[in-house]
Amino acid sequence: MNGLRRTSLCAAAVSAAVLSVVSPVSAAPAQIQSQPDSTQVNRPFERLIVGYKPGTAEASSDSAASDDARNKGKSVHRRMSSGAVVVDLGSKTSNADSTIQAFKNDPDVAFVEPDLLMQPLADPNDTEYSRQWDLFEATAGMNVPGAWASTTGSGVTVAVIDTGYVAHSDLASKVVAGYDFVSDSARARDNNGRDSNPADEGDWVARGECGTDASGNPVPAQDQGSSWHGTHVAGTIAASTNNSKGIAGIAYDAKIQPLRVLAKCGGATSDIADAITWASGGTVSGVPANTNVAKVINMSLGGQSSCSTTYQNAINGAINRGTTVVVAAGNSNANVANFTPANCSGVLTVAASSREGNKAFYSNFGSRIDIAAPGGETRRGTDTPGTITTPENGIWSTLNAGATTPGAENYKPYQGTSMAAPHIAGLAALLVAKKPSLTPANVKDLIKTNSRPFPGTCSGGCGAGLADATKTVNAVDTTPPPSGGLENTTDVAIADLGTAESSISSSVTGNASSAVKVGVDIVHTYRGDLVIDLIAPDGTAYRLKNSSTSDSADNVVATYTVNASSEVAAGTWKLRVQDMYSGDTGYINAWNLTLR
Repeated sequence: MNGLRRTSLCAAAVSAAVLSVVSPVSAAPAQIQSQPDSTQVNRPFERLIVGYKPGTAEASSDSAASDDARNKGKSVHRRMSSGAVVVDLGSKTSNADSTIQAFKNDPDVAFVEPDLLMQPLADPNDTEYSRQWDLFEATAGMNVPGAWASTTGSGVTVAVIDTGYVAHSDLASKVVAGYDFVSDSARARDNNGRDSNPADEGDWVARGECGTDASGNPVPAQDQGSSWHGTHVAGTIAASTNNSKGIAGIAYDAKIQPLRVLAKCGGATSDIADAITWASGGTVSGVPANTNVAKVINMSLGGQSSCSTTYQNAINGAINRGTTVVVAAGNSNANVANFTPANCSGVLTVAASSREGNKAFYSNFGSRIDIAAPGGETRRGTDTPGTITTPENGIWSTLNAGATTPGAENYKPYQGTSMAAPHIAGLAALLVAKKPSLTPANVKDLIKTNSRPFPGTCSGGCGAGLADATKTVNAVDTTPPPSGGLENTTDVAIADLGTAESSISSSVTGNASSAVKVGVDIVHTYRGDLVIDLIAPDGTAYRLKNSSTSDSADNVVATYTVNASSEVAAGTWKLRVQDMYSGDTGYINAWNLTLR
């Protein structure tokens, strides 16, 4: 936002506005969810994901679901781990509104959405620790070496949900059993659907081989070789270190679990969602139980869309099982709010920074960004796309020289938020290895709270700052978790000129202390708009933050101290956030409470 102030509305005007939109209790129920609908999709898809309401025949019976799809002129492809079914449309399309509407009109249906193909969020281009400025350079490196004194990731498995794994000697000792979740044999290139071999078969494609976009342009616009994207990502996280070759991984004693979801022409939402579930210890029909449950998931993938119900349900399940989910923000230099799964609730969304410490020219931005990490720039923003003019400024990692099928192993630089996300996944693994009891909310809070200011510039919002591995790891010893696990990590939207509240229930006996700690993580552009109060169980308000017309920075990540010694600790405590000026919105990301 610029420095111009918005004007507040008088109380009477606000009251009038609120009263004008109040609906009677008997108002018609809201339509079922359809996220995203066809109007939000700018590329073809060939399947739908349909969720049926609990208790309906279709929710539990494959034959009933098949009959329902057949009655709508379609067929069932398979059932997902969530219970939803994947419905074949028969051909690729950019508009399935009539079929979507038919499912929406069915009272047994809870939601319906396109099964979108996600793409790797890297700008693939093409060894050695001295080249890894992203780990150690003072200006814009992530200050990793200092963290290794106390943790190297031992005992933690990181799932890399990506293109799979191509054999590389700098990673071989780190890889544990994964899975190939690509259910479409034509795209998988391994002559079958899902199987226990997550080998990267190559994602090369010829111009136009993946169809056309909404404007009729060929996808891809030109021939593309295999990216070996998942192997590059895995190297950043956990490549072997101190082995006299190649590069150093951030959490080099962690294990990598390759889960293949991206293949020829991308990856399906339904496959990716099942991979999230399986990686975190959930059950997926037809897939053996995961014996190496991942405490961290890295997803350097995505596409332009709102967060679908399918993604959100899978992510919620993973987080509830104790797995931190890290997602790349995207490479469109646009607001991350329009890119999924980066815009889903609960994930750790990562923007990319350059070697100079600026927002990388391609990186998405916005209030949904949690943190920034090195993503590199193998060319300047003004250079011809596809060229490599500054390879020394890219992120070097493990790769393969094969243009289509696997060839000789090598190391090359890439740029992208795909490269930034594994820096944070590696840091998350260092944290969990040091303190296994950390929850995903704890991990997110530690990384954001202990970041450092952006060395350069970022317009549009790059989260709490640039991640600092040493500072974050050291904070594990000095920052106690919320007393009794008193925290709320559910996102609560803060409407423009509105009020939002988030609650925490306490069973702590006796009175609260004279130094109650309130940890706040609020995502909001122009934080000076916000007034923040802690509301005690008896309704007493304790002011934490006033509004300010001169504080134009983004987000509120802070810990406040309150003398609440007169309050009974047991009961419902609330965090109340009021937006006093128009022009900006945001949400309560998480907050915690230490009463004694």
